[in-house]
Amino acid sequence: MNPLAALATEQSDPRYSRIDTLPTEEIARLMNAADAAVPAAVATAVPAISAAVDGIAERLTAGGRLFYVGAGTSGRLAVLDASECPPTFGTDPDLVQGVIAGGEAALVRSVEGAEDDAEAGAEVIRAKGIGPLDAVVGISASGRAPYVVAAVEEAGRRGALTAGLACNAHTPLAAAADHAIEVIVGPEVVTGSTRLKAGTAQKLVLNMISTITMIRCGRTYGNHMIEVSATNAKLLDRASRIVADITGAEVAAAREILDAGHDVKTAVMMIRFGVDADRARSLLAARGGRLDTAPRQDA
Repeated sequence: MNPLAALATEQSDPRYSRIDTLPTEEIARLMNAADAAVPAAVATAVPAISAAVDGIAERLTAGGRLFYVGAGTSGRLAVLDASECPPTFGTDPDLVQGVIAGGEAALVRSVEGAEDDAEAGAEVIRAKGIGPLDAVVGISASGRAPYVVAAVEEAGRRGALTAGLACNAHTPLAAAADHAIEVIVGPEVVTGSTRLKAGTAQKLVLNMISTITMIRCGRTYGNHMIEVSATNAKLLDRASRIVADITGAEVAAAREILDAGHDVKTAVMMIRFGVDADRARSLLAARGGRLDTAPRQDA
């Protein structure tokens, strides 16, 4: 028997067996109802997600890196989540990296056979120099992609923290990882099309992993993106409102400081303590760059 045939993500759901005969709106409602079940499935994995995040944050705080490794849709989601960290949290592009089987070309065009290349999965871990300070999250809807499983196994051999995100139970990926995150979403509306519910579930979990890790690493203040880079008009406006919200200053006053070339955290310290930029940066440095340790009274 083909082992893939037993996977929940590969089953055919009889509720959708005649969708090609249905009106467009009815198909849309069926898909919407199917998608609505995904957050509940993710909720069952929250304890496993949380444990993985705590381990990842510990390593990043100690100077390590986070890698997502996936194939196909999972790989594209890996690269997407990683690529959003620098503009959102001000991270160096090397801190959180997404790796897709088949390389960059696979982001826009399927690279046949890439997910089956276990040696390539192990090699990418070696090429990245992954070690004990790093964390690797393997992502595979089936939980069986050889490229991803091999990458996680190699990362584990090199002492890295590992997690495996899959949408089936008791998978090889889960067995290979320190932290098994299995979100069981069941059969897809289009049989086997794991870019649907499984992809949505993976995106939700990756949102949690990256966001909570960055919160734990001090890259937010409350719910504010204090590391945001004001590189365009929209982001400059957002940064001005963030500084104003944190300090109670007028948005115009915050904007004036940001327009002078100072970042959000420096601007907050300048306004909070009534100091110049050099003194503000010195105060931040003394607190490890974290606003959450900065007292609210005058320094």
